[in-house]
Amino acid sequence: MKKLSPRVWLTLVLVGLVGQFAWTIENMYFNVYLYNTISTDPGYISAMVGWSAAAATLTTLLMGALSDRVGKRKLFICGGYLLWGLSTAAFGLVTVENAAKLFPAAAATAAAAVMIVVLDCVMTFFGSTANDGAFNAYVTDQTTSENRGRVESVLAVLPLLSMLVIFGAFDGMTRQGRWREFFLIFGLLVIAVGVLSFFLLPESRVEKRTGGFLPALTYGFRPSVVRENRRLYLAFGALCLFSVAVQVFFPYLIIYLQTYLHLNSYAIVLGVVLLAASLISVLSGRTIDRIGKLRCVPAAVSVMCVGLVLMYFARSIGFVIAAGIVMMAGYMLVTAVLSAVVRDYTPAGRVGSFQGIRMIFGVLVPMIVGPFLGAAVIRGAAGTYEELGVVKDVPTPAIFLTAAAVLLTVFLPVLLLRREERGRHE
Repeated sequence: MKKLSPRVWLTLVLVGLVGQFAWTIENMYFNVYLYNTISTDPGYISAMVGWSAAAATLTTLLMGALSDRVGKRKLFICGGYLLWGLSTAAFGLVTVENAAKLFPAAAATAAAAVMIVVLDCVMTFFGSTANDGAFNAYVTDQTTSENRGRVESVLAVLPLLSMLVIFGAFDGMTRQGRWREFFLIFGLLVIAVGVLSFFLLPESRVEKRTGGFLPALTYGFRPSVVRENRRLYLAFGALCLFSVAVQVFFPYLIIYLQTYLHLNSYAIVLGVVLLAASLISVLSGRTIDRIGKLRCVPAAVSVMCVGLVLMYFARSIGFVIAAGIVMMAGYMLVTAVLSAVVRDYTPAGRVGSFQGIRMIFGVLVPMIVGPFLGAAVIRGAAGTYEELGVVKDVPTPAIFLTAAAVLLTVFLPVLLLRREERGRHE
């Protein structure tokens, strides 16, 4: 097994974690900032989420293919992180007062809301360039099929670790209205990592691609390419179904703990669950590589399904913690093995080009379908709660059973994939 050097490990974890800090802020706090300081109109929030998801997908398609063509991932990662940090820090400057000064003829609130949406798209462009497009391709470049299980088991922890750090150590700043400081701290942190990466990040040995940019951009959509890379697209299908299952319950998880279970200490619950599940994920990395990623997928999916079913029945804080650990450990394990499988089947000379395809299957489609299914289940339960004078639907345990049902469909593309593998070996 090829071992990664300490330098490569350091840069993968550092760049990956700080990138997840930025994405956590974008996913969890930009909407809160807009709601609390600019406008309570949900239309602005939905517009921001929709446009940023589209921007992320389109950017990854474009810039991933461009990084293949240029052949230097490091430039895209380091430069992207610098601009990513600047755009994150700039959010604290968008206020109704500043919008009124810049656009005196327009409605200040509407102008500020539009500025937030536009800035979110700009921030997403830089973040997707650096992280989704270049960094994800870089990880594939630096790893092999023999060590990707271990690497992915560590990378799978980073999004949840970032949530834990930000929510535990910095959420109080947002509750106090110290938004400018909040965005500035993480903006500067992203910038600092961008600068450090120029010195720490080993350059990938990527052969520059020749030919037109448009053919490279559309490469992954060609029927002939799909047929030639059948195993990769089966892996994408499994990733898509898994991500849909996650999006059925994950957007509503904290609300569920607060409003249905009435757990005032939900931050402690989440902290214990995330730390325990993260430890399990990291310790499982070597096992995944030793046993084989495809052989681990059914076991990982089964663990997560058991956790989801347990969450359906959990009511006490102890039961919730135990069920949550099983559920989130399964989540991280499935994330690790499926991400590693996708990397294994990605053609070496087209790594950047396929990052956009991965975004479509792993982010865009799930973020549309998953929350829709979750919302449909919640509305069907007819439970409500009131927040800031607004009556809202209460998430019920049914979201976990729905997620488990969707998750079981992952077995279909995985079985087809294992059949493909057996056919190749025979």
